[in-house]
Amino acid sequence: MRRRDARPQGTGTAGPVAGRHGEDADGTPRHMKERKGLPLWLKITTGVVSLALVAGVAFAAFWFIRLQSNITKAPLSAGENRDSGAAAANDKTDRLQILILGSDTRDGKNSDYGTSEDSTGYGHSDVMMLLDISADNKRVNVMSFPRDLLVDVPQCTDHTNNQTFPARSGVMINEAMAEAGIGCAVDTVNKLTGLEIDHFMMADFNAVKELSKAVGGVSVCVSDPVFDPDSRLRLPKGNSLVEGEQALAFLRTRHAFGDGGDLGRIKGQQAFLSSMTRKLKDEGTLGNPQRLLQIADVVTQNLTVDNGLASVPSLLTIGGRLKDIDVSKVAFVAVPTQPAAIDPNRLELAEPQASQLFSALRADLDLTTPGATSSPAASQSPAAQPTATTPAVPAYNKAIQPVAVANGSGVATRAQEVMAVLTGNGFTQAVSYLANPVDRTVVYYGAGFADVAADVATLYGIPAAQVQQAAGVAGVQLYVGTDFGTGLVYGAASVPPDVVNQTASDAVCQQVNPLYIDQ
Repeated sequence: MRRRDARPQGTGTAGPVAGRHGEDADGTPRHMKERKGLPLWLKITTGVVSLALVAGVAFAAFWFIRLQSNITKAPLSAGENRDSGAAAANDKTDRLQILILGSDTRDGKNSDYGTSEDSTGYGHSDVMMLLDISADNKRVNVMSFPRDLLVDVPQCTDHTNNQTFPARSGVMINEAMAEAGIGCAVDTVNKLTGLEIDHFMMADFNAVKELSKAVGGVSVCVSDPVFDPDSRLRLPKGNSLVEGEQALAFLRTRHAFGDGGDLGRIKGQQAFLSSMTRKLKDEGTLGNPQRLLQIADVVTQNLTVDNGLASVPSLLTIGGRLKDIDVSKVAFVAVPTQPAAIDPNRLELAEPQASQLFSALRADLDLTTPGATSSPAASQSPAAQPTATTPAVPAYNKAIQPVAVANGSGVATRAQEVMAVLTGNGFTQAVSYLANPVDRTVVYYGAGFADVAADVATLYGIPAAQVQQAAGVAGVQLYVGTDFGTGLVYGAASVPPDVVNQTASDAVCQQVNPLYIDQ
């Protein structure tokens, strides 16, 4: 009888093979192998990542919904010529101009600072600053407008009820929004400066208190111990860390600094913002998403913005643009003013300094570089220039030429600046007089004075197309228009001297009004 082979069935010289009952080569039943699925470590990792993603999305959604629900919005303009969505600037890449307003409203949490009678209608903008961020994020200008400045307010429409208010003249700038809303304040500043504001942010008293707490206090300095019973400001001499009520009192005080006027208050506000800018920069707050969200939560609860800025991404985008700014290029300026002729307790623009500042801003010049000048508008033709055949010495005696300056610029002192160029270049008999305002500067000349007119135009860079012969003109008449209200080169803008009060890199101590020194 044949002996049975001792080797197990299903094996051979080629090695093990699957068994007859659904087993793998290692003996594990196939149904058990399929149940194992992915390795345990991969399952755990996948679960953790999924959980983190869900948590991250939930966290982002929570903050987005919370911040978005905080925001109160209003129209950017109170006119009919511009809507917040029309020709809107790109918040990430364009130059941005944002009007910052501090409302004196006494509603809700602000009732501790007066009654509703102290703030009529939409309230007054007792703080008004224009934040100007350059397109390359390398420069920031913060221009303050005194609340007592008399201005012309354009016609404004309250878009909540379509009520239209007529244009007014000689009105304090802080009253611009009282009737028709914040958009009217925006339109007023646009009209005053020739700029076009992209956004606005309006905060109330409570916003200042909460923001100062959120950043951990702001360091300020006073020259003497100070006490102002009206604003409730009380500080010792030297440096103090203020937050909450004392931060608000420092910003609100109208009497304690300088000569007790609004310009002293502006310098105090600028010093406060400079100090806060340095702190945020040093602590890296604007580059820290968690800290930025905390501050945004506080701010948005007490903030009103225009429709175009009423989104969390827009607000965070602007904050992100400022995180790497050089604090020495954050310039704090005040609109040049002087006591108003009609009321010495009010202010009016000081000319030509104010027009020169507005021109420099429109030209996007660096205000921290005094004397910086822009090129004349590219659309203008160059003034007549001497050619190679022009003799080095004119064929006439400058000292006896009849040259007159007709000041139609609307700036009372403009003729003196223009005349200085003429007399300094040999036209010593030049005269000036006040003329009716005109929009365009022209050099007129009588028969036989074409060469003198061309030379006068060249002194100021006035285009040859604006040099014209005119009957009835004896000699040469330089008729200065409103398009040449500042500077000495036609079509160019320049930074006026001493326009910057301080930069954010400067730690300035406020001079206390002697009447408010705390004894």
